[in-house]
Amino acid sequence: MAKKAKKKSTNGGSTIALNKKARHDYFIEDRLEAGLVLEGWEVKSLRAGKAQLVDSYVFVKNAEAWVSNLLITPLMTASTHIQPEPTRVRKLLLHRREIDRLIGAVERKGYTLIALALYWSKGRVKIEIGLAKGKKQHDKRDAEKERDWQREKQRLLKHS
Repeated sequence: MAKKAKKKSTNGGSTIALNKKARHDYFIEDRLEAGLVLEGWEVKSLRAGKAQLVDSYVFVKNAEAWVSNLLITPLMTASTHIQPEPTRVRKLLLHRREIDRLIGAVERKGYTLIALALYWSKGRVKIEIGLAKGKKQHDKRDAEKERDWQREKQRLLKHS
């Protein structure tokens, strides 16, 4: 029997979850890959694809990066001796220079750190962080108009 093909991310690993809303609400200026500190039940849930990034964000506290509101739904077969907390704050693994650069961008330049994707890379869970600026309502409308125009242009070129 053939194995079921997994969806590949831009970084080569298989994707667990994407934050599509982030690309609609923010201008993504820069992207970073970070490791994630997880518990055993969380890894099992991620292997089953039980994660959501919709409202998650990244913050820096005491020169350490943390991700909040990353929802990892516990499996029903989780151990009985632990109390799984689905939205706990999880630590990110980044180099000191990367954290310093993020602190500078967030505090001085007014950027926001958001979680863009969660994926597997060489058997480890990685999270893609975006350094982003928020879009105003008129920016969102302009982006939607541009996307619709590109789609219409492709249709016209296809039919001629």
